[in-house]
Amino acid sequence: MTSHLTHVSAPEGLAPSPQYSHVVWGTGRFVAISGQVALDASGAVVGVADPAAQARQVFANLERCLAAAGAGFGDVVKLTYFLTDVAHLPAVRDARDAAFAGLPLPASSALQVDALVRPELLMEIEAFALVPERRPDEGPGEERPEEGRAELRLIR
Repeated sequence: MTSHLTHVSAPEGLAPSPQYSHVVWGTGRFVAISGQVALDASGAVVGVADPAAQARQVFANLERCLAAAGAGFGDVVKLTYFLTDVAHLPAVRDARDAAFAGLPLPASSALQVDALVRPELLMEIEAFALVPERRPDEGPGEERPEEGRAELRLIR
């Protein structure tokens, strides 16, 4: 299967990282996923004081958001982690590795922040994805829905 994304783990002059791709590019429909936190469907915090439980919930929420856009983790080009303590990064990486399960890792950034919207939340993660206009498993006559399509233009 040919991917619509290209991952560059080590551009010339940069050390490779096993934790992310330095550069990702591709073609398709751009999808922005708002920062997700460890809230369940009823709005309750999952895993109070437990970074691993919160990270798993955040990636489950990201997966639901991606699915709503017809995307999956294989379409993600960038993740941004907002952590109240950088010591939670290993828990985030474990949850990310489980979610990506052998897929190329996207570009990523991690930032430590003073606080999130609720004090019991330990992390927030946002994602950007590129979804191909036609999936490799779709036949020649199966078009993707166009509803809600916006045009992006560069204005100079």
